[in-house]
Amino acid sequence: MTIEASSTTTVSRRLRLGMVGGGRGAFIGAVHRIAARLDDRYELVAGALSSDPERARASAADLHIAPDRAYSDFKAMAKAEAARPDGIDVVAIVTPNHMHAPIATAFLNAGIHVICDKPMTRTVAEAEALATLVADTGLIFVLTHNYSGYPMIRQARSMVAAGELGPIRLVQVEYPQDWLTVAAETMGSKQAEWRTDPARSGLAGSVGDIGSHAMQLAEYVSGLQCEALMADLTTFVPGRRLDDNAGMLLRFAGGARGMLWCSQVAPGNANALRLRIYGERAGLEWAQETPNELALSPFGEPTRTITRSGPGANAVAAHASRIPGGHPEGYLEAFAQIYADAAELILARLERRSPDPAALVVPTVGDGVRGVRFINAAVASSQANAAWTRIADV
Repeated sequence: MTIEASSTTTVSRRLRLGMVGGGRGAFIGAVHRIAARLDDRYELVAGALSSDPERARASAADLHIAPDRAYSDFKAMAKAEAARPDGIDVVAIVTPNHMHAPIATAFLNAGIHVICDKPMTRTVAEAEALATLVADTGLIFVLTHNYSGYPMIRQARSMVAAGELGPIRLVQVEYPQDWLTVAAETMGSKQAEWRTDPARSGLAGSVGDIGSHAMQLAEYVSGLQCEALMADLTTFVPGRRLDDNAGMLLRFAGGARGMLWCSQVAPGNANALRLRIYGERAGLEWAQETPNELALSPFGEPTRTITRSGPGANAVAAHASRIPGGHPEGYLEAFAQIYADAAELILARLERRSPDPAALVVPTVGDGVRGVRFINAAVASSQANAAWTRIADV
């Protein structure tokens, strides 16, 4: 619904941001904080950065959070911040997966918007309950599938939607890494430890951690939903409790076919996320490690390289860009785009106006539900000797 201009108001301050998780020693918390600061739309004012009171206080002090807003319990934080006249507008959840659902639930029930790391929850039941709560509260819920913030991914999505490739036939996506080639979880790596722990990570390892990114990107750009998959999940490192490699065949709505490969035991690959989409008239290819380029291959013509700010780049790419051409934008800027779009949605709500339509493509709770269903379907398929499994049936 469009809100009349006469009824709008202007919020002349940064959004007040809280964070749960992300204290000393946490990788992704720092990434979220940089992303939130990059466009100067947020101010971090509160946090439950650790469940350990001493670590929570020390981590808050590191980030200049006032002592009375440094919490060690997320439920206490949600209650206290909701009661303050200067309470947080939105909370960022950057904990291991098993805590996403209870934390998001507490803050949504307190009337506070949510930005949540992926995968959204461990179980389908948790995901669906969270989606229902978001609908009931009417609050903003943004999922940080950060790769969807890249300018050339936004452009690829818009080109597919405009029919420039013709009807889509094939979707190929891969995300290999090598950091778990050895048993890093037994060598003091905090990141490896929780990601390979079923109690904290969920049913899947590489599929949940990076396969979920790959699937979200495939659906995000193609505009198609994967209906069924045939998955083979493997654990190569002895003693590891979750998968570290997976290959899948995919069937998309409308008849398109695809393949997905994710691996954390592929030496020589750091973060080699790559997407290829082929239609009747043309193909597109994008790689995360060279994110400012998009290869367009019209059938029967030479391949063209579209750069973020060069000839062929469109307004959608410009919306997600910050710096002049020739200066590469990368991972942090893409992450920041998710935060920028979330800020626009929240500010539009506070200012009682319609949001910029360009911000509406940010991943939401619905993407979160699909991501958890995908993970569960992949595990179920592999356990059934790679049987075809419908995602909706899981």
